[in-house]
Amino acid sequence: MRNYAIHERTLTVQHAAVAEATLTVPEIGPWLGKTYAAVAAVLAGQGIEPAGPPFARYHQLGPERFHVEAGFPVRSPVAPAGEVRPSALPGGTTAVTMHTGPYDAMAPAYSAIETWLRARGAEPAGDPWETYLSDPGRQPDPATWRTEIAQPYADGSGTAAGSGRRPRR
Repeated sequence: MRNYAIHERTLTVQHAAVAEATLTVPEIGPWLGKTYAAVAAVLAGQGIEPAGPPFARYHQLGPERFHVEAGFPVRSPVAPAGEVRPSALPGGTTAVTMHTGPYDAMAPAYSAIETWLRARGAEPAGDPWETYLSDPGRQPDPATWRTEIAQPYADGSGTAAGSGRRPRR
């Protein structure tokens, strides 16, 4: 089993432009590709540059269903257009790790974050998100794909808001 280094990072709230959908696990990958293109087109039409690479945040609804929010961080709120709307990634204390490899092999990274949180008496405080640092269109070898996984958390005295789970694609 791979050893994941977990780091604590304190984040500030990050504006984002997103689209969202409720999906089953097999639907997520194809939807993400179309969604990033649609959000990028809206940003270009509004003269807004992404402030970072694309991300997806997963709100678990059941064992195989997720409400997925996907898009790009931006420096200021985007105007709603079509399916694209403004959103934000939360600020606060976050556990972060890096996964290198195919998307369907990220489960151990999530397990490592869960173990790290438990060891500190902490719990998830919201839903996790993934930031995709590699473009599969430019890097066809899935073994080289880099994905940063972020899980907001609270110490044991806080109230968790979210499951901290993600789809296993």
